[in-house]
Amino acid sequence: MENPFFSIVIATYNRFELLQRAISSLINQKEKDWESIIVDDGSKDDTYAYSISLCRKDNRFKYVYIQNQGPAFAREVGINISRGKYITFLDSDDEYEEEHLSLRKRILIENPFIDFLYGGFKVIGSKFVPDIHNPQKLISLDECVVGGTFFIRRTIIPKLGGIPKLEYGEDVKLYELVKKSGLIVKKVEFPTYIYHREHEVSRTKKIYDEKG
Repeated sequence: MENPFFSIVIATYNRFELLQRAISSLINQKEKDWESIIVDDGSKDDTYAYSISLCRKDNRFKYVYIQNQGPAFAREVGINISRGKYITFLDSDDEYEEEHLSLRKRILIENPFIDFLYGGFKVIGSKFVPDIHNPQKLISLDECVVGGTFFIRRTIIPKLGGIPKLEYGEDVKLYELVKKSGLIVKKVEFPTYIYHREHEVSRTKKIYDEKG
């Protein structure tokens, strides 16, 4: 079987209802050449039953259950079993607009030298997150990179040392590693990744509340 163009890694933990919305947005993509790895980071809700049912209906999905170790570790588990030319992410509380993958695929095909593509999101809820260098300080997402928008050539991830294992801000650290490595990077502005921050399960919101 030919490898898919995209591998979408979805790390999730006790977000059964929100996960359904994320999955629906993936299934509704205009671009169909993808696989998705759902990595269940120790959920105790209905995530298992839902994911198994989904895999039986659509063979583009894979499901892996692991003991709770955090989203960075879960994403790396998904990456390690992926087969796509490019790896991207979908947080289980976020969603894609229907042209999210197709717009990026066009750019990557027209510019095959690109190693790392990022950017293009809209925020629902608060636009402020804890500063990775000072968690007591809030900064605007306009100043940040959002990991869900990353498209990374799969073969270069091991050379970067994998996903940084941090409580939060692993996307920023990964981006910094990419920039330092001399890889070909391109930013896009299509705001097709929908970053939900209006609910209590938002990880950066919870971190700030705990530290504040």
